[in-house]
Amino acid sequence: QVQLVESGGGLVQPGGSLRLSCAASGSIFSIHVMGWYRQAPGKERELVATITSGGSINYADSVKGRFTISRDNARNTVYLQMNSLESEDTAVYYCNADATAYITTYYRRSIYWGQGTQVTVSS
Repeated sequence: QVQLVESGGGLVQPGGSLRLSCAASGSIFSIHVMGWYRQAPGKERELVATITSGGSINYADSVKGRFTISRDNARNTVYLQMNSLESEDTAVYYCNADATAYITTYYRRSIYWGQGTQVTVSS
């Protein structure tokens, strides 16, 4: 299986910046897509940004021009640079990976989630 470990969350003022990191580990055969989702209180989990193994990137309209997703394939790590943060960005941010892993006798492609990291934008 695959484990995702997130870091970088915290409390920032409006207009500030944060950089989130997520490192994947485990019996990884291939990581097809990595990305970030977020969930605010009372709302459904929503996509923030994704990046494929080939480098194709997709952003939610609400974060275009403010957030940047990047990856380090050698370290199986994805980053999210968040600039010009707004109160509406306050949420638990979850790392996500579409990955194929070794399961003893077979390969399995599954969606994996990190534990989540809190991002709070407030003065």
